[in-house]
Amino acid sequence: MDYREKAVRCVKNTVLPVQLEQFRECGCSLDEQYRKYGDTDVFFAEIIEPGRVYEMGYPRCVCPEARKTRDPDHCECSRQSVSYILETLLPGKTVTVETVETVLGGAEKCRFRVTVE
Repeated sequence: MDYREKAVRCVKNTVLPVQLEQFRECGCSLDEQYRKYGDTDVFFAEIIEPGRVYEMGYPRCVCPEARKTRDPDHCECSRQSVSYILETLLPGKTVTVETVETVLGGAEKCRFRVTVE
């Protein structure tokens, strides 16, 4: 399964435009964007190291396709969507996204650690 392609198709015309609008509104600063929009019913973000390290995710599984599976490998699609969005927002930067925990993996929320270099 090519989760990258699946993730791009999923968020390209939905989540990405919203994130892009927020990012621009916040002066193209992830720190400012996450301070303003990082605590909602469907998304959270915490600044670990300003400008560089973040933890973000979803307080519950938000993927409609995840309801069809219990396989935690499917959460790679979410990791890839976070990666795609941030690489689009931050061209020229190296973005690393690590899965910390997922609902399908038994956790209460999906959480990813992001490093921007």
